[in-house]
Amino acid sequence: MKAIVCTRYGSPDVLELREVEKPSPTDNEILIKVHATTVSATDPISRKGKPFLSRLVPPSLTKPKYPILGDELAGEIEAVGKDVTLFKVGDQVYGCTGLGSGAHAEYKCLPEAGALALKPSNMTYEEAATVPSGALTALIFLRDKGHIQSGQKVLINGASGSVGTAAVQIAKYFGAEVTGVCSTANLEMVKSLGAKKVIDYTKEALPKSGEVFDIIFDTVGKTSFSRCKGALKKRGVYLATFPGPVILLQMLWTSMAGSKKVIFDATSFKYSRADLSFLNELIEAGMIKSVIDRTYPLEQIAEAHRYVEKGHKKGNVVITVAESK
Repeated sequence: MKAIVCTRYGSPDVLELREVEKPSPTDNEILIKVHATTVSATDPISRKGKPFLSRLVPPSLTKPKYPILGDELAGEIEAVGKDVTLFKVGDQVYGCTGLGSGAHAEYKCLPEAGALALKPSNMTYEEAATVPSGALTALIFLRDKGHIQSGQKVLINGASGSVGTAAVQIAKYFGAEVTGVCSTANLEMVKSLGAKKVIDYTKEALPKSGEVFDIIFDTVGKTSFSRCKGALKKRGVYLATFPGPVILLQMLWTSMAGSKKVIFDATSFKYSRADLSFLNELIEAGMIKSVIDRTYPLEQIAEAHRYVEKGHKKGNVVITVAESK
């Protein structure tokens, strides 16, 4: 099968299209023919090995531990292991690969018990492939860590990215009043997803003076708790998706003192089929939609990496692997 292989850290030029052995499912696995995957913001980090902390999870100091990158996919089941009971050959599915990555290939085996679900009926493979990582991250942070409640005020920094576009829609579903932060070009798009207010970070301070929020969710690592502390209500929480040393120290300190909390969580360890099925219900009810910026064929994945690295993608960048029927 064809796959994009990354055998050393470096620029997008280290990505190679190769023929590799097609995997076979074990007793509790399914074999998926991948129709679509994505290049997320974490893929260039995994490819470069920068920041250096990224080389520690999973530990691999000199080269990527798993040479085939990609952590979300949508496709069709081609084979199942003998112990698989929840899925069958021909099912259209989508999900996350976990730490083993491997979605940038024509085929991928995943455990039946993983973060895997039937593809929403009202989404294409390309649309479905964008959902798992971003939406699951947003759901876990807002629902499980932020304990979001109806009527709360929520500020989402990076509201036009993969996690951000999902977070705006999920926060609206839970009944929150959402303020999105993005660039000028994305203001109307973020509004269309459900944000009541938007802040153009190129023109206005973040957050505006005098505004206070129950939750501030930084999806892109471009602000700080110190900068936003004054905009949090007394028992407000600052959610951070990027675990820098300062964030981790603030998380430890605020857990022991003060009413305002800093929270980081490695959400990729907590992706589940149950949460993906929950998202399915929202998608099929029309409450969550996919946002796709650009689409590239597998052979042009290096160009996709270069685009994502610029840090200005709107929603998601999709990679088409196999043609849909």
